[in-house]
Amino acid sequence: MATVLLVRHGRSTANVAGILSGRAAGVDLDEVGRGQAARAAERIAAVPLVAIVSSPLARCRQTARLIAEQHTLATQVDPGITECDYGQWQGRPLRELTREPLWSTVQTQPSAVTFPGGESMAAMQDRSVAAVRRHDAALVAEHGAGAVWVAVTHGDIIKSVLADALGMHLDLFQRITVNPGSVSIVRYGRARPEVVATNTDSGDLSWLRAAGPVGDATVGGGAGPLVK
Repeated sequence: MATVLLVRHGRSTANVAGILSGRAAGVDLDEVGRGQAARAAERIAAVPLVAIVSSPLARCRQTARLIAEQHTLATQVDPGITECDYGQWQGRPLRELTREPLWSTVQTQPSAVTFPGGESMAAMQDRSVAAVRRHDAALVAEHGAGAVWVAVTHGDIIKSVLADALGMHLDLFQRITVNPGSVSIVRYGRARPEVVATNTDSGDLSWLRAAGPVGDATVGGGAGPLVK
């Protein structure tokens, strides 16, 4: 199957304010976030992409726009990879939310969490993983198994997709860190996904141009990608 670069949007105004913005309108990248998004775009510029897919929220579309400027591609918007619906938690300061009884469950048993008036974390993972795998299969059918594409989305969405690719239960996904502007890499194969990188914010990605389809795991780890 193909390779997906999971890009988290750059730092937002709500991130700085310590607000759980969720799907609220009017949340944009701040100056630092624009720099993070630009750096991600520079890292990806050397990779021949076949598609750029974005969450519909402004902070992701702003990040995707910087990536698209390096390629002759229009950004597709997919609500399947939008932010979790945090319901009544949306718009509240994180310092307040830490005092909610549900907070500890979010930390230790996400699979049991449904945000009041919002979405369950299990449903969030189901629809985001389904969206990523749907795009991946369609792009392989159109461009072949060497296709590389970008999904610009949110921290909890990327953590959900990575947990699925790693074969981790959702209750363990809080062990994964995904920072603003970071790039994580998953390569889907016929037998299993291959998690190549998580939460990276530097480094040359041009080696992806020569990456072949996912095959058998190399016993002992192998020689790694050819990097010039």
